Amino acid sequence: MNALVGYGEYAVSLLTIGGIYAVMALGLNLQWGYGGLFNAGVSGFFAVGAYASAILTAPVTPGHFVGFGLPIIVGIVSAMLLSAVVGWFVGRICLRLQSDYLAMATIGIAEILRLVIDNEIWLTNGSRGIVAIPRPFEDLPGIWRDFAYLGLVAAVVAALYIALELLARSPWGRVMRAIRDNEAAAAAFGKDVASFRLQAFVLGSMAMGLSGALTAHAFKFIGPDATLPLITTFLVWVMLIAGGSANNRGAILGPILIWTLWSATELLTGTLPPEWQIRGSYLRVFLIGLLLQVVLQRFPRGLLPERPPRPPQAERVDAKEG
Repeated sequence: MNALVGYGEYAVSLLTIGGIYAVMALGLNLQWGYGGLFNAGVSGFFAVGAYASAILTAPVTPGHFVGFGLPIIVGIVSAMLLSAVVGWFVGRICLRLQSDYLAMATIGIAEILRLVIDNEIWLTNGSRGIVAIPRPFEDLPGIWRDFAYLGLVAAVVAALYIALELLARSPWGRVMRAIRDNEAAAAAFGKDVASFRLQAFVLGSMAMGLSGALTAHAFKFIGPDATLPLITTFLVWVMLIAGGSANNRGAILGPILIWTLWSATELLTGTLPPEWQIRGSYLRVFLIGLLLQVVLQRFPRGLLPERPPRPPQAERVDAKEG
């Protein structure tokens, strides 16, 4: 019975973290899948959201700026708003760049944010991180606390999926795909390319900040190690590519599958001899990269590729027939 409960807790934890990654991947999908914006600084926006919510909701700590004891919902909403503000400033600076230049600029900004987090002890408590972050439903007994938080994450993923699906099918979504496929042609039709790209970047940054806040509250702790590019930027890009970019279902499927594999490889590397266990993280990255190669060989556009948009007149005909 104890073993069954242990497996159940592991499954709930696996789905919870997979769902949080799905929120991040949906934000990246809005930027890259629909907008063609190569954001390689996902970890920066994740960190902004995580630390904003942690600082605002953690208990008051005498002698430190950290801790205001505000309600969790205030922390999460503030995390999204601050991530949007940071995304707006970054977008205004970087979105004029193209492709790999944009990637290099966003990597640099993410590294600046990471160094600020690591060194500004008065604000973030430095390498010691922020502890005692409140978690929703933590007063519930045993596994029900984890089930309730999983339900919260699932509700966030569902709401974000519905909102992004409606957005993708709207005129705004069609313009974003036109800009992604042929920016010059979209501009020739009178579309404000810079404004649309900035809107997509800001909205995607908000989703990444939301995922950071959910992570901080899930673990009741946030530190610099949680914002490393390996477990945020790199892993989220792998999840989106494997699941299928420009498809919100793929942006949810990819994180669940890749995070399950990532967790399984951790169990696998734990059984290796001690001299090999220190190389475990590199082996896991190798296995993830190998899986991505296999997926791209068999499914070049991901497991759930982009579906061609239906013309508005076809949707109106279906509605009349229904």
